[in-house]
Amino acid sequence: MEKEILKIQGMHCASCSVIIENKLKKEDGISKVSVSYASEKMSIEFNEKEISLVEIKEIIHSLGYETKEGDHHENNIRKLKRRFILSFVFGLPLIYIVMGGMIGLPVPEILEEHNIGIQFVLSTIVILVSFNVWKVGLINLIKLTPGMDSLIFIGTASAYFYSVVVSLLQESPHLYYESAAFILVFIALGRYLEGVTKGKTSHAIKKLIGLQPKTALVVRNDQEIEIPIFEVELGDIIIVKPGGKIPVDGIVVEGYSGVDEKAITGESIPVEKKEGDEVIGATINKTGVLKIKATKIGKDTMLAQIIKTVEEAMGSKAPIQLLADKVSFYFVPAVILIAILSFFIWLLVGQSFVFALTIFVTVLIVACPCALGLATPTAVMMGTGLAAQRGILIKTSKALEIAEKVDIIVFDKTGTLTKGEPKVTDIIGDVLQIAGSLEKNSDHPLAQAIVQKAKEEKMELINIQNFEEIPGKGVRGRIKNKEVAIGNRNWIKTDLGQDLEDHGKTVMIVAVDNKPIGAIAVADTLKEYSKEAVETLHKLGKKVAIITGDNRRVGEAIAKELGIDEVLAEVLPQEKSAQIKKLQSGGNIVAMVGDGINDAPALAQADLGIALGSGTDVAIETGDMVLIKDDLRDVVTAIDLSSYTIKKIKQNLFWAFFYNSVGIPIAAGILFPFLGFLLNPMIAAAAMAFSSVSVVSNSLLMKRYR
Repeated sequence: MEKEILKIQGMHCASCSVIIENKLKKEDGISKVSVSYASEKMSIEFNEKEISLVEIKEIIHSLGYETKEGDHHENNIRKLKRRFILSFVFGLPLIYIVMGGMIGLPVPEILEEHNIGIQFVLSTIVILVSFNVWKVGLINLIKLTPGMDSLIFIGTASAYFYSVVVSLLQESPHLYYESAAFILVFIALGRYLEGVTKGKTSHAIKKLIGLQPKTALVVRNDQEIEIPIFEVELGDIIIVKPGGKIPVDGIVVEGYSGVDEKAITGESIPVEKKEGDEVIGATINKTGVLKIKATKIGKDTMLAQIIKTVEEAMGSKAPIQLLADKVSFYFVPAVILIAILSFFIWLLVGQSFVFALTIFVTVLIVACPCALGLATPTAVMMGTGLAAQRGILIKTSKALEIAEKVDIIVFDKTGTLTKGEPKVTDIIGDVLQIAGSLEKNSDHPLAQAIVQKAKEEKMELINIQNFEEIPGKGVRGRIKNKEVAIGNRNWIKTDLGQDLEDHGKTVMIVAVDNKPIGAIAVADTLKEYSKEAVETLHKLGKKVAIITGDNRRVGEAIAKELGIDEVLAEVLPQEKSAQIKKLQSGGNIVAMVGDGINDAPALAQADLGIALGSGTDVAIETGDMVLIKDDLRDVVTAIDLSSYTIKKIKQNLFWAFFYNSVGIPIAAGILFPFLGFLLNPMIAAAAMAFSSVSVVSNSLLMKRYR
């Protein structure tokens, strides 16, 4: 399956995106398609053996929309601005001519003499400036896929052509040239403001793209040369001087420095880098000179993957949006029907044709599927962008919606809650030198932990004679004619350190000439902030569980230390997903947090899979969210940000539904029998234009999230 993200131009409301989706879903070879009106992007998966990308583009073009490569947002904004200014310049004199005399403003005699002709010319110019709206609206009507432009076309064309006919017949003083023109002026203004504000919601992705350095200083033929970033090859040695950006992902081969990774991971403190350490492209070298070997370039770098993930998330649709899309799809035909019914009802009750026409035009113009279409995606774009800035990659907007509903979070133990590296935690007696001297001959992970501790304490290790490893028990040898040994309690019988084992630690006994003289406890230590993350999740009302292959005693010891609610211990890798399923069968919405290959099935099974960025590629690929930093507090941030985003979506949807629920009946004249109030079509156009802007502006307020 091929996967592509295309830029689509020409969409003017949510029903446009639904029209494109529905058309493409009927084609053979297309397995998945999602069109976002807010980001103007389409994410599509297709079998290129059945349908080509060229054919997909042709289908989109046949619907009246364009596909573009790259970002043409700025050009589009300039076009919208020019359209508004031109329509306003010619529309304002028209309003002055029509309304000036009514409010006591002086109107030149020549204008009064040729009033109707001038109104016709000025309104025609305004219509020609915005003719694209008419064109798209008419095409969509003919194809029986009416959208927002169809409503505008029917409303303004009705007002304009009615006025033309009346002008020619000279039968009525009631003309609607100014209504037709100024409706289009307000539409142009609304679309310009909407374009500007929509552009701000994708600020995060632009910021990420802007992080990419343009050049790299590489060593070729023993010379330093500066080349464009796209010419860097795998294995190139790159020199990064203090203050410079690291161009690609790589490994330090020489040098020592602090690197500012905040732009990628959200980590505020520079990270020390030395020979053998991995570095991320687009991070900033702060102090020393680094020589780096390029290991990932182009689309394989972490930054490129982050940008791709965020773009895909912004283009995906949350389940809550499907309702809005469905409403938007049926909304326009319903509004046309309401407008026609209103027109005939007012004629039947005895109102004039002009009165009924005003109602007809106003109903068509006041309706706003745009606000419905923008409510969810603009908030999702802001939410995923805010998360990316904090080192949290949200792969789909579905994940963003589910995170808020999670009621139990299951943490893998090794490498997730713990560092995954055994450390010496307790020493009973003066035995570290003997233990370190013995264990330096073994490659067992527990042995290496003891040797590392001896080195940290600057112990001088002694040569061991007659070294012997006893499988499943320990090791022994001789020092100065004395037999020394270190091993488990099954081998060296003693009560030493028994209380430490109750805390989930592995205790090894040290003996000299078969007499126990001390013990060393080794444990996989907790990661920094593990306890804080669990405590905060409890404050949010979430249950926390630990899943581990270790024995129950170890699992319960860690659970007790962290305050975890439930322990799933002695679980084999292949059984982890079954344990998640069991929790789900109890009615729980389950999130799984893991980092290893053996966590991948559980991450996939969980309602929300959260993978650590320090983990394996398989886990990262399977997870719905990826925490770039190795900081479990980001689990809390992800859930909190999800809750905040869903709250904004609900606010947006409420105002969009409220606006249309109130606006359409008022436009249909529901208040006229009681208050004598009739909504002016121009006021309706202004209200419609600003309803979309208000929804997007509410999403932009998410920048205040802390």
